[in-house]
Amino acid sequence: MAGAPPVCLFDGVCVLCSGGVQYTLRHERDHEIRFVAIQSREGRALAQLHGVDPDQPDSFLFIENDVVLRKSEAVLGVVAHLSWPARLVLAARILPRSLPDWLYDRIARNRYRLFGRKESCSLPDPEQRHRFSLPETP
Repeated sequence: MAGAPPVCLFDGVCVLCSGGVQYTLRHERDHEIRFVAIQSREGRALAQLHGVDPDQPDSFLFIENDVVLRKSEAVLGVVAHLSWPARLVLAARILPRSLPDWLYDRIARNRYRLFGRKESCSLPDPEQRHRFSLPETP
């Protein structure tokens, strides 16, 4: 899948996760990331392929150049595509990964209680719909 656009596999019913996707859509520099809700057919398959339980996801995934990032590294992978000042978050790379992953785990474990849960995934705007599917493979 080298040369393919980056893919963000996210929890589509999580208010925090969906908000992060909307933020990314507004602030991404190159407008190339594809977003796939883990609740979708292709999202479930992608999650299972990379060892994530689609019914109880504990992390979103960011896949770029055949490299799969999880937890805080996935967050930083997305942030690397954003415009300034969001890119300041990349300074977290100087920390031992265990610290940002610890924070990520606490937020992920409590995300529905803290931020809410939707009954179903949101539908993207028509002009963004093409960003919510995996790229076609030849």
